[in-house]
Amino acid sequence: MKRDFEKLLRAWKLREDRKPLVVKGARQTGKTFVIERFGRTEYEAVHTLNFEADPRLATVFDGELNPDRLLHDLALLGRFNPAGAREGRSLLFLDEIQICPRALTSLKYFAEQHQNLHVAAAGSLLGVELSRATSFPVGKVELHTLHPLTFFEFLEATGRAAYRSRLEQLDVIAPLPEGIHAELLAAVKEYLFVGGMPEAVVAFGNEHDFAAVRQIQQNIAAAYKLDFAKHAPASIVPRLAMLWDSLAGQLARENRRFLFSAVQEGGRARDFEEALLWLEQAGLVYQSFAVSTPRLPLAGYCNRRLFKLFPLDCGLLGAISNLAAEIVIQGNDVFQEFKGGLTEQYVAQQLVARNHAATPAPLYYWRNEKTGTEIDFLLENGSVWPLEVKAGPNARSKSLTSYRRRFLPRIALRATTLNLKADADLINLPLYLVPAISRIIRLR
Repeated sequence: MKRDFEKLLRAWKLREDRKPLVVKGARQTGKTFVIERFGRTEYEAVHTLNFEADPRLATVFDGELNPDRLLHDLALLGRFNPAGAREGRSLLFLDEIQICPRALTSLKYFAEQHQNLHVAAAGSLLGVELSRATSFPVGKVELHTLHPLTFFEFLEATGRAAYRSRLEQLDVIAPLPEGIHAELLAAVKEYLFVGGMPEAVVAFGNEHDFAAVRQIQQNIAAAYKLDFAKHAPASIVPRLAMLWDSLAGQLARENRRFLFSAVQEGGRARDFEEALLWLEQAGLVYQSFAVSTPRLPLAGYCNRRLFKLFPLDCGLLGAISNLAAEIVIQGNDVFQEFKGGLTEQYVAQQLVARNHAATPAPLYYWRNEKTGTEIDFLLENGSVWPLEVKAGPNARSKSLTSYRRRFLPRIALRATTLNLKADADLINLPLYLVPAISRIIRLR
C-alpha cells in the first residue's frame, strides 16, 4: 500500500538541514508501516526499536543521552549496526517513542551531534505525551501527523489508481463522462463504509468482504477504549468513553453542534473539557468551530464554545453506530445516513488530511445566530470560500443562497452526488473531488 506521506519522507531524507523526524497520529493509522516501508526502499538497513514490544530498550536511555553511548549500547543488544550509519545509509526508527520520554529527549542530541544518522520516531499517543512533556526537543525535530487514508489513497490502494490520476489531471471545470462519474460515486459509497484505516482498506481490497471490514473496525474501536483505561488519567476514563460513544448520535441530529448535555443529562463543558482535550490530543477527534463573520483569519472570528465534533474516520463512525453494509450496496441511502452526517464526516476527514502538519488545522463552519442557518465548512485559501455539503439528490440550499447574497464570495462550493459543474460563482463539486478542492479552486 502506497501512502502520500512517502513523498514527505523522501523530501525529509534529501534535506541538507535534516532533523530527526517525529510522526504522530492515532493508533493504527499506519505510522509503523509507512516508515518501515520507506526505510526498506530508501536505505540499506532499518534499525527499529519498538519500546512497546521490548520494554528493556527504555533502560538504554536511563543514563546520559550521549548519542555515541546510546548507539554503542544498542549495538551491544544487537539492535543497531553502526556500519554505514554515519554516511546516511541506515535509518534508526524509534517506534512507540511516547513510552520512553527520555528517548524523545535524546532526539535533540542526535540532531546536534549525529546529523548524518537518519533518525525517525513515531508514537500512537504521542500528542498526549507531548502535552505533558517537560523536555521535548523544541526546534530540534521535524514533527508531522499521519491521518487515515484519503479517498484518493483509497482509490489507489483498491486498484483504481487510474481514476485518481484522471481526477488529479483535471484542467477544466466540466462534467466528467457519466460512466466515470457513476463509478467514482460508487467508490465513495464504499469508502463511507470502509473508511481509511489501513487494515480495513487492505481487507476490503483483497476480498471485498464488508463483514471482515466491519470486524476490523470494531476491533480498532475496542482498542481505543482500552487505551482510555490504560493511558488516560483514571478520573476522566468514564467521560472519555461517554464522549466517544456519543459521536454518532451527535452527528445524527439535524443541528450537529456538539452538546455536552447529549453526552450526559445535565452535562456541562467543564465536566468534559479534559476528556475532550485528551481525545483531540490522541488524534481521535477533530473539532469544527462556528464562525458568524467569515473573515480572515477565521481563527480570530470563531466561537470556540460552539463546535461540531468529528471522529478521525468515517468507517469507524459507521462501526460504532452499527451501520449495515446493505445501506452501501443498495442505492444512495448511505449518503443520507445520520441525516447527512456521515457525508459531512467524509468531507471533514478529507479536509483535515490535506496536509500533515504537526497540529492539524482546525475546521470552521458558518452559523447565523439569528436564523440558525449554517454552511457546513469555511475554507481559507487566500480568501474565505463557503462549502456546503448536500447528501441528498436535491442540491438546492437556502443557507448557501443566503450566504452568497450576504457576503458575495467570488467562489462558493457545493459538495454533492451531482457531476462537476460551474455556474457563475457556484461550483458543484462531486464528493469524489473533495480531496482535490484546492486544485478546483485554482482552476476557477
